[in-house]
Amino acid sequence: MQGTIVTIDVTVGQQVRRGQQLMLIESMKMHHSIDATVDGSIDALVVQVGATVMEHAVVAVVLPGEVTVAAVVEEAAEDPAHIRADLAEVVARHDIGLDPARPDAVAKRRTVGRRTARENVADLVDPDSFVEYGPVVIAPQRRRRPVDDLIARTPADGMIGGLGTVNGRSIVALSYDYTVLAGTQGGQNHRKKDRLFELAESLRLPVVFFTEGGGGRPGDTDMMGVSGLDCLAFMYFAELSGLVPIVGINAGYCFAGNAAILGCCDVVIATADSNIGMGGPAMIEGGGLGVFDPHEIGPMHVQQANGVVDIAVPDEAAAVAAAKQYLGYFQGATQEWSCADQRELRHVIPEDRKRSYDVHAVIQGLFDTGSVLELRRDFGLGMVTAFARVEGRPVGVVANNPGHLAGAIDSDGADKAARFLQLCDAFDIPVVTLVDTPGMMVGPEIEKTALVRHCSRLFVTGANISVPLVSIVLRKSYGLGAQAMMGGSTKAPHACVAWPTGEFGGMGLEGAVRLGYRNELAAIDDPDERERTFQQMVDRMYEVGKAVNVASHFEIDDVIDPADTRRWISAILASAPATPARTGKKRPNIDTW
Repeated sequence: MQGTIVTIDVTVGQQVRRGQQLMLIESMKMHHSIDATVDGSIDALVVQVGATVMEHAVVAVVLPGEVTVAAVVEEAAEDPAHIRADLAEVVARHDIGLDPARPDAVAKRRTVGRRTARENVADLVDPDSFVEYGPVVIAPQRRRRPVDDLIARTPADGMIGGLGTVNGRSIVALSYDYTVLAGTQGGQNHRKKDRLFELAESLRLPVVFFTEGGGGRPGDTDMMGVSGLDCLAFMYFAELSGLVPIVGINAGYCFAGNAAILGCCDVVIATADSNIGMGGPAMIEGGGLGVFDPHEIGPMHVQQANGVVDIAVPDEAAAVAAAKQYLGYFQGATQEWSCADQRELRHVIPEDRKRSYDVHAVIQGLFDTGSVLELRRDFGLGMVTAFARVEGRPVGVVANNPGHLAGAIDSDGADKAARFLQLCDAFDIPVVTLVDTPGMMVGPEIEKTALVRHCSRLFVTGANISVPLVSIVLRKSYGLGAQAMMGGSTKAPHACVAWPTGEFGGMGLEGAVRLGYRNELAAIDDPDERERTFQQMVDRMYEVGKAVNVASHFEIDDVIDPADTRRWISAILASAPATPARTGKKRPNIDTW
């Protein structure tokens, strides 16, 4: 190389060993050692300090020869455990942000019965798998607070994030830290989110986000700009919808920007002490809308019933466990599984065709033991949506609930099911529908909920999914509601079979008789005879519409022993082609509602 001699470390006549430094040359602001190539002694030094030399120039002459041991001081071997000053500074900066160095902050968390952000992330990811991005970042408030104070009190600018593994598969994990400026969204933690969201997009990694916090932070001083509306985090996060699974977990207060992040997630998991709202107390009061305690804003009994929360859990440990289970459905099949005695399914549906039953008993008995995870249990009560497994393979389950409106589909139920179908389709998870519905709900009151539009979402979504679809008719399969549960027709699913209790028709049998034979029944004066005639007509229609007769006309694929249901589902799942590797989205996004 070309450069300038900056030190000469030997003299003429000095004995040197091969590899010993003779001088240093500086080239492009970097120092390089010029070493002896043989044992011997210095015969001549051709250059002086400050000389500029070119490539191939001779700078010293070494006469080869034996050297005595005493002539050269051997360099001591480096101790691998030694911490140099520069490394010690880095270690200290990282340690300042850890829980042991912040006992007061940890104690505050304990007083409200919650864990620290780092404890939650550590519980989520597999041991020793977390690589944190930006741990030494501090709040951008250097113009108003000393740097030492920011280092001590605003570690990581209130947001922990990085890469880790869950169930052995990589994810992006993020958590606002409520012990730092109430978990607000600071300028630097927005930039950290940008970085991690871009990584999730580039590496196709699921995202799990702990969202507790108070929204935007007004006190940062070091950022350029005025409104901050050009921040990219919300756009980047929303763009992940439909590309990778995104999971939101909340405990405690979650307001404004934090709530917007939570609401973008595919699934919202929230603890019993959560309060979730698009505006916190300060924003509400500032808008002249009154003064409210934060506990009055979006409590869990409200957010469960209205569908904001998908999975309600008692505490953060349960929330993390639910998140791990949820992610597992997107990580493929499991090898170990078990199931209940399938013969028990023969007795779940009562023989009395008008007697209600618990469809959850069907779901728990049909799918792999312990594999069912229900979403939005307290919203859209006439519809059940859940993830489950059959012989280890993940499936989405959509079931009518005869315990609510006899299983009739209302606006909330249609929205719930349609959105769940989008989620399954986006990530290539097959769907099993369990049909027991008298049809779409009817009446003046239900029409006030815009049912015409809402129920049609189920048709439009179901008809356009491309994942394997299996429909099992448990009992009632009537009218538009039944068709909507099957993707639009009994021929739309890859398999459509019924249990022996199945019954079919364009509308409910009783209603069909009253409408179709209104004049005949009205002509019978004796009310008892009229009722007997009505029942005879219903019974005749039931014989026509019962599953065996419908199957004989090949409107469905078969009537089966309930104990054979898993075999039918497994046959379709095993026959489906392997999911192709994707380079982009299958769907533009997953509807947040």
